[in-house]
Amino acid sequence: MRNSITVKGNEMFDVAKSGLNRLSLNIGPLKANWHSTCREKGFGIEFLKFAIYFAQRFWYLIFVKRNSIARVTEMGCCGCFGFSFMRKPKKVMSPGRGLGNHTSQESLLPERMEDEEDPFYNGDDCEFRSPTKRSEEILMYRMQHGLICREFPVKETHNLIRSEDENGQKMVNEYVREHKIGAGSYGKVVLYRSRLDGREYAIKAFHKSHLLKLRVAPSETAMTDVLREVLIMKILSHPNIVNLIEVIDDPTTDHFYMVLEYVEGKWVCEGAGLPCGLGESIVRKYLRDIVAGLIYLHAHNIVHGDIKPDNLLVTGNGTVKIGDFSVSQVFEDGNDELRRSPGLTYHGKAADTWAVGVTLYCMILGKYPFLGETLQDTYDKIVNNPLLLPDEMNPLLKNLIEGLLCKDPLRRMTLEDVAQHAWVVGEEGPLPQFLCWCKRNRLHRAESNGTGTDNLTSQ
Repeated sequence: MRNSITVKGNEMFDVAKSGLNRLSLNIGPLKANWHSTCREKGFGIEFLKFAIYFAQRFWYLIFVKRNSIARVTEMGCCGCFGFSFMRKPKKVMSPGRGLGNHTSQESLLPERMEDEEDPFYNGDDCEFRSPTKRSEEILMYRMQHGLICREFPVKETHNLIRSEDENGQKMVNEYVREHKIGAGSYGKVVLYRSRLDGREYAIKAFHKSHLLKLRVAPSETAMTDVLREVLIMKILSHPNIVNLIEVIDDPTTDHFYMVLEYVEGKWVCEGAGLPCGLGESIVRKYLRDIVAGLIYLHAHNIVHGDIKPDNLLVTGNGTVKIGDFSVSQVFEDGNDELRRSPGLTYHGKAADTWAVGVTLYCMILGKYPFLGETLQDTYDKIVNNPLLLPDEMNPLLKNLIEGLLCKDPLRRMTLEDVAQHAWVVGEEGPLPQFLCWCKRNRLHRAESNGTGTDNLTSQ
């Protein structure tokens, strides 16, 4: 046996596990008597130190860290600086399923999809019923049966022409490139101007081959996330949600584009630095928009899953629009219990509400609650630390934040409660009711059939 071992990567774990198995001893006795244990077992000191370190680290990861993650999940506190940050893409060697460059939405479905008995739209609060539980299957069912909540469908283009204009500016079909807005692990966002209507659009640009190589879950690639985001945005239309205009997916090329309305303003916490945040009047206006958009999403059985300041964009006239549906999920039959991983479930609507509370705290105080130096530290603080608010804070506002950041998801304030809260209502009055497209159609059908409209309420 070597007296010192130098290994890298997975070999370190293999060596350490092998050493622990051969030692067949508890960690306590090993730590108590380094030298005699090494001599008796014939292991070098450096190897034994590493094996013990591995065992301690393994115990921490399995018992301590998993327990705090499970507790945060139970509490429904996994939105906004929670689990959305754990979904980090990893490269995989094969794209899987032989898709090549073609990204048909059918690729979101499992290999087989069993037929079910005539699922239907139940007509209550814009909820839809469908035969299966997976988000992608629910979304495909809605699309195939016309259960979408928008007046004008998203344009689908399957022919891509990449060229340049007379000034040498790059073009994607009729869109002329102006400048890059941002970039992420999946792709980039670029500002384009349409030569047809002269308007500016934010275009998300992806390489399909790249997305298919990024593993975000055991059975999902980044392509799954992008296509699910497209499906979700195709069925929605609301003044407080970023609108998807067009999808460009040419099966003969590696390029994939999402053409979105361009929000020319900023994100909600921009300018909310210490010590005073944004000010109550501005925050109230922003919060009313956020709540209105989320109530609409939840009424359509969609959990956003990543509500945070970066995904809340402010237009030039001060309207907040919710964007980025890449980790959003869909539920059915009113059951919003979602699974994060085997054995870890949470209620999606309560998690979104928690994230609204975190965002509100940030807008008011210019910092985040429970934020630790690491993600694990943040989990620990969420579970163990009390919520601290300034004594001089407006009592109504303090009551609202405490209700949103209640650690018991069953006692946490709902979005409907938030909409009626005295601080939110303020001098502006109740949130304006939005008559969505699918409810408008139901209203029209009810009037045509003479069945009455007493039970149809706006949202």
